[in-house]
Amino acid sequence: MYIGRFAPSPTGLLHIGSLLTALASYADAKSQGGKWLVRMEDLDPPREMTGAADDILRTLEAFGFEWDGEVAYQSRRYALYEAALADLKQRNLVYPCYCSRKRWQAAATAGADGFVYDGHCAVQGYTPPPNAKTPAWRLRVPDETIGFDDAVVGHYAQNLARDIGDFVLLRADGFWAYQLAVVVDDAEQGVTHIVRGQDLLVSTPRQIWLQRCLCFNTPHYAHLPLLVNSLGQKWSKQTLAPALDTKKREDLLRQVMTYLNLPAAPAKVHPRELLDWTVTHWNLDKVPKTAVKTE
Repeated sequence: MYIGRFAPSPTGLLHIGSLLTALASYADAKSQGGKWLVRMEDLDPPREMTGAADDILRTLEAFGFEWDGEVAYQSRRYALYEAALADLKQRNLVYPCYCSRKRWQAAATAGADGFVYDGHCAVQGYTPPPNAKTPAWRLRVPDETIGFDDAVVGHYAQNLARDIGDFVLLRADGFWAYQLAVVVDDAEQGVTHIVRGQDLLVSTPRQIWLQRCLCFNTPHYAHLPLLVNSLGQKWSKQTLAPALDTKKREDLLRQVMTYLNLPAAPAKVHPRELLDWTVTHWNLDKVPKTAVKTE
């Protein structure tokens, strides 16, 4: 069975880009008779907005969305992440990293998603300095290309050693990294299809490698075009994307339906009927492959 998901982070409220992802992931799941899960990715408490998680769920309900099963919260799933890391430790696929950010970034090269770690702590027999801080844990990556065929953007690949480097699964401050949590959660929840924004495309080869290390299945991926403002910036909390106004539900749904190249729905229908229309007329092949400039 198709199992999809929508996984917002409660660092802010839902905005127009969030609505596009929610609608597309919902329509792709329901058009194939599948399930649509909601998972709250609340991994980083210092960055969370008080009350955002509850507001996100209320907003989804106001726009007519109904999810299958209970909402999953990553903050309640740490035991799963600990078990996965323990498995990787046992098979020597990870190692402790004692480097300060200043040290390793000074020796790093530029990669596909920031700096590429130079492998300082990965050397066989490396001894941490006296009074070393609590380490982060990094996953070893191969010097090979990891690629996949995306349902929207086509083939995408990275050489992980050159483009990314050994990446963190558990941060030195004790917080779990997104890459580990999302892979473990998708596997544990049986997610078969992932429909999300193209800002996460660069993370996918890392996640595929981690899936292989943990002997998990790799889901099907579809990375949606980003919505950008007049300056070409992705709409996000950082670019001051306004929170969704539930009083304008129908207008906002029609707006994102247009961005997804869906046919115009009949006038004077409620949000739930607009969702049903989207499911009936959903065609992933018609979704734009590149960024969409909004009004």
